[in-house]
Amino acid sequence: MSNLFLATVNLLTEGVSVLSVYQVCSDVPGVFRCTRCVQVYRVVHLNQVTTFVRTRQCLKIGTVVDVQILDVQMCRLFELTIVHLIICTSKHLRINLHICTIAHLSMHFLYPAFLFALFTLAIPVLIHLFNFRRYHKVYFSNVQFLREIQEKQSHRRNLKERLILAARMLALAFLVLAFAKPYIPGQNAASAGKHHAISIFVDNSYSMQTLNREGTLLDEAKRRAKEIVSAYGINDSFQLLTQDFEGKHQRMLNRDEFTDAVDAVKISPQSRSLRQIIDRQQSLLDMHKNLLRSVYIISDFQKNMVGTQPVKADTNVRVSLVQLRANALPNVAVDSVALLSAVHRPGESEKLVVRLHNYADETAEKIPLKLLINGTQKAQGSYTLKARSVQYDTLVFSGLQPGWQRAGITLQDNPVTFDNQFYFSFNVQQQMPVLLIDGGTSNPYLKAVFAADAFFSAKRVADGNVDYAALNSYPLIVLSDVKAISTGLAQQLKAYVSKGGTLIVFPSADADLNSYQSFLQPMNAAYPVKLVAEATKVSGINLQSRIFKNIFESFPQNPDLPAVNKYYQLSTSANNRAESLISLPGQPFWAGYISGRGTVYVSAVALNEDFSNLPRHALFVPVMFRIGLLSGHDQPLFYTLGRDQTIETVPVQISGKQLLKLVKGNQSVIANAKQREGNSLLYIADQVHETGLYDLKKQDSTVAVFAFNDNRSESDLSYLSSAELGKLMPQASPVLQTGKGSLRDAVTEINFGVQLWKLCIILALFFLGAEIALIRYYKTSNQPISQPV
Repeated sequence: MSNLFLATVNLLTEGVSVLSVYQVCSDVPGVFRCTRCVQVYRVVHLNQVTTFVRTRQCLKIGTVVDVQILDVQMCRLFELTIVHLIICTSKHLRINLHICTIAHLSMHFLYPAFLFALFTLAIPVLIHLFNFRRYHKVYFSNVQFLREIQEKQSHRRNLKERLILAARMLALAFLVLAFAKPYIPGQNAASAGKHHAISIFVDNSYSMQTLNREGTLLDEAKRRAKEIVSAYGINDSFQLLTQDFEGKHQRMLNRDEFTDAVDAVKISPQSRSLRQIIDRQQSLLDMHKNLLRSVYIISDFQKNMVGTQPVKADTNVRVSLVQLRANALPNVAVDSVALLSAVHRPGESEKLVVRLHNYADETAEKIPLKLLINGTQKAQGSYTLKARSVQYDTLVFSGLQPGWQRAGITLQDNPVTFDNQFYFSFNVQQQMPVLLIDGGTSNPYLKAVFAADAFFSAKRVADGNVDYAALNSYPLIVLSDVKAISTGLAQQLKAYVSKGGTLIVFPSADADLNSYQSFLQPMNAAYPVKLVAEATKVSGINLQSRIFKNIFESFPQNPDLPAVNKYYQLSTSANNRAESLISLPGQPFWAGYISGRGTVYVSAVALNEDFSNLPRHALFVPVMFRIGLLSGHDQPLFYTLGRDQTIETVPVQISGKQLLKLVKGNQSVIANAKQREGNSLLYIADQVHETGLYDLKKQDSTVAVFAFNDNRSESDLSYLSSAELGKLMPQASPVLQTGKGSLRDAVTEINFGVQLWKLCIILALFFLGAEIALIRYYKTSNQPISQPV
């Protein structure tokens, strides 16, 4: 006796068409046959054929069969998942069916209430019944042929009437369907008929000036943004976002306002990361959680725009990426510059180190470069850079006059020109101020050193009368012959060094070692531990230190080095970042220590002849001058737009009615200035939008000159591929690649599916035309009449 087992799967998903009943019977003991598992489903969409196969098999007891769908391909109109059929038999037959839904092609209506108008299809039927069925009198001269003529013409007349009726009904039906707006659901099927809040980011960074077949990328981005907006309804809300993150772009706009706002977008020096953009858009859309929220990012997606980690977005916000394609272009830019001298003297020779970067995948041949200072060309050159390489070069110039120097480097590198200019500024001082702090008695050796060169303007002050607010105005401070260093002086000098100042410390002959330890140890500098009263001699000079490097044309093998009668033993610590200048056997004689952004130079001897002959030695004057010329915390040569929003400058005293302004030509930006620890901090936020040289004005006087350049990350014209974008944002929709067509259809299909109302209008017009053609050209009365002879 054969056993019949029936397994039924209840399908709860609307519009699902799959095999729901599996019948298993045992024809032979121990063998079970799946009698209804032979099914072939074929789905055709966009020339892609997906075939689902179930095979007929004989299953023995104890076997497990896994029947899967073959050749599964994801289609936009089909939600396709693998179907597993597992039949497991043991002592008691057990059938496990794991079936996922296969959604078939289904049509929905945006306004289904219009379907009630289909009852109007009764109108053509009534017209047909009461018009075409009416009897007409026919006057005929000879009635013997009347029956034959009526029989021959009634067939053609009935066919014509039925065709006209069908054409009218189909025309009316498709007209009604057009008003109901039928569509085939897309990926976001829930979008139809609901209000949307859409945030669209238009990348307006410098790289968007690159050309393609459509013009500049920014122009194409504006056009694509308008196409996206046109795919939504007039009641939907839109928000525009650019690299500037402006406050006016935080409000929601209607379609017309959005179009006007897009037209006003211009190139910006800002460059945001993809993470910052997504976070900004989501924060703005969080105020509209009751609407369907969507995010569009229109950009060229440079590689520097993203990091290495995937970017996560809110699961309730739909993210779509629109990538614009630019032509591959060569590009060379100046990344940065640096002057080797910290202090600049009038008429002295200067060395400028320039960093050139080739961002292209091909060698850049003979790129011309010019250095202009105050409108005068000071140097030029021509450079060849290998692909994706960085090259440093040194430009030498001289003949500078005292005052602020407005400088720039110009490259001739076409067609990418937004980074061909690099600006920088620096100050050539007429004199360099030096502060000498002592215990109350002027040190004659220091006075004689700085009096030997008119460039140095030395000011002496006792340790108890120091003006702490003015410390930052001195590039170099020399502390000597102070027995005990007060706590207040120690704290102020530590703050001075941490900001970039240079401090030279010569301990007193009768120094309070505990106070020196409290003073120097927090700055990670060596401090005197004890006095060693034994004669010795300096053992060597560190020619690789920046103080002595490249200042000796030739160095003798047995130089005359300073002799020492007694000295302080200096502490040693692994945390000290020391640069030894002159050494004693076993310890430094004079060394520099990095502390914050500044340097502390500590001597092991007091500055008098009882300790050593250093004050009268030939090394003393050049070492002091070199430390002075390499000291200071001169302002940066340049700033970067969008990155440096706070500028530290020399102290500027202003009253309540006075304002500090950054001026460039006709442009003027009011800078918010605050005094802090002897410095002036200028807060410019995002007020400076153009590169160039800006004068800091206090009324009519120029306090300083600042240079602003673009963010050079925009110079690297390397772009992410669609696969890389998919890995960085796995939850985003497939990247929309722009072509010759409009994005409107693609956005409409994604959000609302395939719209069929246009097809319905076309079919309605077609059947109306068919009706007219039938009435006009289908004749039933011109058939020939045969008469018997």
